[in-house]
Amino acid sequence: MPRNFSLLWLCALLALPAAEAGHGDAGSRAHRARPQPPAVPDCATLASTLRYPNTVFTTSEEVPSGALKLAGQDIGAHCRLTGRMYERVSPIDGKTYAIGFEMRLPLAWNGRFYYQANGGLDGNIVPATGNTSGGGPLTSALLQGFAVISSDAGHSAAQNPTFGLDPQARLDYGYQAVGKLTPMAKYVLRAAYGKGPRYSYIGGCSNGGRHAMVAASRYADEYDGYLVGAPGFNLPQAAVANIYGAQQYATVATPGATIPSGPFAGLPDLSSAFTPAERQLVAGRILARCDALDGLADGIVHDVQACQRAFDLQRDVPTCEGPRDGTCLSAAQKQALGNVFAGARDRRGRPIYASFPYDTGIAGNNFAFWEFTAPLALDSGAVGFVFGVPPANPSTFNPAAFVLNSDIDALAASIYATNDTYTEAAMSFMTMPDPRLRKMRRNGGRMIVYHGVSDAIFSAHDTIEWFRRLNAPHGHAHRQPKDEDRHGGAAQAFVRLYLVPGMAHCSGGAATDQFDLLTPLVQWVEKGLSPQSVIAQARGAGNPGGVNAEVPASWAPNRTRPLCPYPKVAHYVGGDVERAESFVCR
Repeated sequence: MPRNFSLLWLCALLALPAAEAGHGDAGSRAHRARPQPPAVPDCATLASTLRYPNTVFTTSEEVPSGALKLAGQDIGAHCRLTGRMYERVSPIDGKTYAIGFEMRLPLAWNGRFYYQANGGLDGNIVPATGNTSGGGPLTSALLQGFAVISSDAGHSAAQNPTFGLDPQARLDYGYQAVGKLTPMAKYVLRAAYGKGPRYSYIGGCSNGGRHAMVAASRYADEYDGYLVGAPGFNLPQAAVANIYGAQQYATVATPGATIPSGPFAGLPDLSSAFTPAERQLVAGRILARCDALDGLADGIVHDVQACQRAFDLQRDVPTCEGPRDGTCLSAAQKQALGNVFAGARDRRGRPIYASFPYDTGIAGNNFAFWEFTAPLALDSGAVGFVFGVPPANPSTFNPAAFVLNSDIDALAASIYATNDTYTEAAMSFMTMPDPRLRKMRRNGGRMIVYHGVSDAIFSAHDTIEWFRRLNAPHGHAHRQPKDEDRHGGAAQAFVRLYLVPGMAHCSGGAATDQFDLLTPLVQWVEKGLSPQSVIAQARGAGNPGGVNAEVPASWAPNRTRPLCPYPKVAHYVGGDVERAESFVCR
């Protein structure tokens, strides 16, 4: 990386007003118009020169063009900076915690900043490339010239899930890590380039989508655009619901069966509750009822809402009169599966979490993982240590017993509970304090949300219902909507929702799961161009971004379909059945 701008960069660093060090630029349009001197970071000395409160910058190294690739494309030369914030020793468990991060600063910076929000329980500092696609990557923020930050959200992978014993680690994971990292990252950009970002974006999928939604509610002054995938914005509820599902499946699973090998060997094997053949049976019956509702029987159910009215588990799937053989479901199986898709409920019949839409993904491997393995391997620790109050005792914790024997009503209550040590409940620190996003809207922020209809852990119904409620405070009954907003409600002015038929959690499934929503988000934020339909592509054989093994052999490997802004649905109007241009959104 060139070093001839070192002196200019250092002067810019030393000249930074102290008052700017802890504040972002994203909310200030006036600041964007102020001319500032350009500078290029001297990567070799960057870490040793930066100074920011409660922050240690550990390394900075030059990454040459082409050292990283994305879908066969070279990512340009950039500086990789690492560090940690707020290192401390917990008074609860005696462990050392810190918010670890890495930033990647392009030599050819486009003036934009992207916070890469990561998934799961966090704990890993994954490369800050800013991947944005649902499935295999078409593009990334770093590839486009954004400066990108990635973090572990305040704990290491080795501390999962028992980091939840520490109250502050819970809060960092929930929302405070984003609040602490964002102004620090913007300070680094001002120091490195001599100016802050013109526009700031945050995005991710799963828990990363939750992070982005929470940022829109809590940190609307810091960001302009939000790219939200499969958002677990009610993650504690979803985790309890998944444990509820495991208890339902256990009623029809083979007693005593355990997972024979792999990382989860020895845990109860719930997959015998619904064999692959039985799940394929249900998927086939869903297609039989719903596939042609959009005008074409093509293996994709575009009209999701019509399908929920058309398909009936009890009526449309044969009931076994004898032994299970893959051609029918027993009455007990139908009861268990119906309970799961109807949404977890407590003993009084009150919903714990949302219902799930019937879709083709029930036949896929992703469904099997989230329904049969994740409750024992992931949700047990998440509810037991991170979300519940009081947390479980790690010395006696048994995941299988916790999942299969716990009282669901007690678990549902624990995610709302507090005590003298854990003063903020999980349903507070993990969720949006203002789900109507009033401040984001006032600030002119824009959000694009996408969600796979076959997502088995975070329900697309939950996201749809949130979007409908979002319309309530913004709707104007007397206003004649524009054609692009017709039937979408006033929320379409600042949020767009795209459902991806057949797509599982974040990617995969019999779906066109490869698409670019970052580009339309940028055009919406910076040019005022409202996003309309977006082209999505299947990842069949030869796809440079990676192959999705669940793409049916009967499809063209590069099949395309339009993703329509909700509530519009793609309808076939004639032409090549493998091409998006043969469909319209209506």
